[in-house]
Amino acid sequence: MMKKLQRAWLTFCTLLLATVVMAQTDTTVVRDSVAADSVTIVADSMPERMKIAILTSLYLDSAFDAAGNYQYDDKQFHPFGKAGLEFWEGAQLAIDSLKKEGLKLDIHVFDTRSTRIPFDSLIAGNHLRSMNLIIGHVNLNEAAQLARFAAVLNIPFINTNVPNDAEVTNNPNYVVLNSTLFTHCNGIYKFLQRNFALSNIVVFRKKGAAEDRLRQYFTEIEKNTNSVALKLKYVTLPDNFNTAHLTAHLDSNSTNVVLAGSLDLKFAQSLCQQLSSLSRNYTTTIFGMPNWDDIDFTKSLYRGIEVYITTPFYIDPANKLAGALNNFYRKEFFVPASPTVYLGYETIYHFAHLLDIHKENIGSSLGDKKYILFTDFDIQPVINRQSQTLDYFENKKLYMVKKVDGVVKAVY
Repeated sequence: MMKKLQRAWLTFCTLLLATVVMAQTDTTVVRDSVAADSVTIVADSMPERMKIAILTSLYLDSAFDAAGNYQYDDKQFHPFGKAGLEFWEGAQLAIDSLKKEGLKLDIHVFDTRSTRIPFDSLIAGNHLRSMNLIIGHVNLNEAAQLARFAAVLNIPFINTNVPNDAEVTNNPNYVVLNSTLFTHCNGIYKFLQRNFALSNIVVFRKKGAAEDRLRQYFTEIEKNTNSVALKLKYVTLPDNFNTAHLTAHLDSNSTNVVLAGSLDLKFAQSLCQQLSSLSRNYTTTIFGMPNWDDIDFTKSLYRGIEVYITTPFYIDPANKLAGALNNFYRKEFFVPASPTVYLGYETIYHFAHLLDIHKENIGSSLGDKKYILFTDFDIQPVINRQSQTLDYFENKKLYMVKKVDGVVKAVY
């Protein structure tokens, strides 16, 4: 099975590379500026067509040599290119759907790890200046540069994956789809207010600047709440904490609500494992951070505890389109579609439709939900508290996912 997957993946990459090379001869986009580092989906490009740029890390130049030969063992994936490639796979499936629906758009993909047109040159050159929309699966530094570029050129930039405002202010062209940490904290706090307001809520944390920032977020949310504030008890645990440090703050006669006040996954795993070991005598509900999706709660180490995690992206297993996409992906690549594949599909499909409808006015219509597929995007303006001006747009929709023994039991 793994050999089939690797063969399919290498075939996909080779075809993608071939498509990139062909792009310089079968399109009317300026050849010497785009060269071999972008893919143009619509060959008969016309000036009046709306143009979309997709930026993601494909690592094509390091994965293949000049002759198109894969430079790694055929049993090995490129060590860094998996996430960007999966995003592009999802995007390509969306493009197929858009073509079948008859949308007339030019869609270009740029490899942010290209050595022939490095990212800084891509931003400084003319490659993106004619675009009407930029969609990126990028890192924080790239998101910040693209946001500045979008502000100057008045081109909307959709940051699909970095949950960070990139220190952007006064930029109505910057959209954060993967909700920021502050938004997650706000969502957790309001959920606790609605469902656990009278519970014993303990915030277990460790020392650190990130942990102090989390506490500052919750304190700010508490000061601005319109409801009764929660009574959060903050407990800073030592580096090598044990169950005794935890039981000193737990009640064996009622349900304990634990809020993990740290993004450190090792701290999170230790906290959950030790609370699990106490589950016979202490009933505990744990609220984690958004990066807890990386923890496998099906392991026996985490038995006996309820875990709540916030996420802006949730794929409902009952969604027929999601099921069809997953079945197709399994058939092609012998593995289920990853969350990044779904993200690539729905962002390209959704925002391409909005661009097709609203044209140059897409910036004022980002909240249009007509073409939502899997995720109920709730794109709202983020207002600067000091200046009372718009800083950027952000997806404020959060799903609260409840897991017991690693199995999703409820979604709120």
